Amino acid sequence: MPVPARDGLLATSLLRDRAYTAIRDAIVDGTLAPGERLVDAELSSWLGVSRTPIREALGRLERSGLVQTRPGHSTVVSPVRARETAAAQSVVAAMHELATREAVPLLSATDLDAMRAANARFADALRDNDIDAAVAADDDFHDVTVAASGNPAARAVLDQFGPVLRRVERLRFGSLAGRASVAQHDRIVELCAAGDAEGAALHTRENWQTLALLVATLED
Repeated sequence: MPVPARDGLLATSLLRDRAYTAIRDAIVDGTLAPGERLVDAELSSWLGVSRTPIREALGRLERSGLVQTRPGHSTVVSPVRARETAAAQSVVAAMHELATREAVPLLSATDLDAMRAANARFADALRDNDIDAAVAADDDFHDVTVAASGNPAARAVLDQFGPVLRRVERLRFGSLAGRASVAQHDRIVELCAAGDAEGAALHTRENWQTLALLVATLED
């Protein structure tokens, strides 16, 4: 049978993903501050895309809790609240625990080397007070086990709620409290290399739960 052309569908999907990623990253790094109004026309001009991908991206961000629609249909960047952040932390910690438990039997020597290299970059970034690099390296570290687990459900949940937590993690990585993660990462790698799936999973969960004290300082 004739195969329908997909060029238009592909282009639309790429534009939507591009808009989502750009707006999400701007919210996470604080460029778009909590409470800031998000205007379709301004975002469209900034990203060079039509309003349709912008609206679709904002809908996706609202489902993640990063933006909210106020009465009168204005869309704003969500405040960083304790309740929403704590909920995201619980979900993210559980998904990383699950991914690590499933990944350990599947990890290769190359995977373990990738985790060590990411943690080394993470430590360097913290020493240099480079928060962007620290966040990127931390993402790279944890992404090894998520990818190795091959669990698409865990990936989907982390993609949705991970950015909510990253807004708070940026505060931690700018303080001395974030330095403890380097040692925690080292221990996770050791347990992974030893084939201790349960130990590695529990330490991974603990690593994500270290944000609890910082989350407790947020307004509810």
